[in-house]
Amino acid sequence: MDLKAVILNCTLKKSPAVSNTRALIDKVIDLMKPLGVESEVIRIVDYNIPFGVSSDEGDGDEWPAILAKLRAADIVIIGTPIWFGVRSAVAQLVIERLDGTYDEGDPETGQFPLYNKIAGVVVTGNEDGAHDAAANTLFNLSHMGCIVPPNSDCYWVGDAGPGPSYIEAGGDKHMYTNKTARYMANNLVYMAKLMKAHPIPTNLKQLIADAEAASQDACPPSHGAPIR
Repeated sequence: MDLKAVILNCTLKKSPAVSNTRALIDKVIDLMKPLGVESEVIRIVDYNIPFGVSSDEGDGDEWPAILAKLRAADIVIIGTPIWFGVRSAVAQLVIERLDGTYDEGDPETGQFPLYNKIAGVVVTGNEDGAHDAAANTLFNLSHMGCIVPPNSDCYWVGDAGPGPSYIEAGGDKHMYTNKTARYMANNLVYMAKLMKAHPIPTNLKQLIADAEAASQDACPPSHGAPIR
């Protein structure tokens, strides 16, 4: 079964600058390839993507084309460096733009566009922040419909304070990172195959109707705000 992975590299560096996050992304790509996965990496800062919470912010917005690729993917991976202990501002931008998919549910089931996509995260940086970046990003993606399998993150962090990053520090030889990269690649692919054969059938529209019926007179009106 052939699968497609789209990886969003949320480095702050525009091409052709060397990206440490891309180096670790490439390791995961190499591990998924023999498992039947074709991968495409998109460096977000190379595109005109304005801030916003919709899927199209108007003239010149290049996000819709990227979103179309995510919709067609089986596996969605966000790669981010750590800055000031958290994921990059570019990764935050991506999550905020994905917020627009809540309003683009399937006409019949109401499922969000990222339903049945398998989510993973790659993180690089110095000091700490890897757990925070992975936890928040995977949580966000799960709320948008993605499935998060076990061990779906891979990270490398250097010593405290400024210092060599993943490439210069020889992170490609780091045992723990190499182990988690393999965990991640195999679990993402297994779950993607499973979901492709047996997608989640949940009808969100019906569940919303059930919730509205059960909530009558129990809470103030939502004033038209969408139920998520």
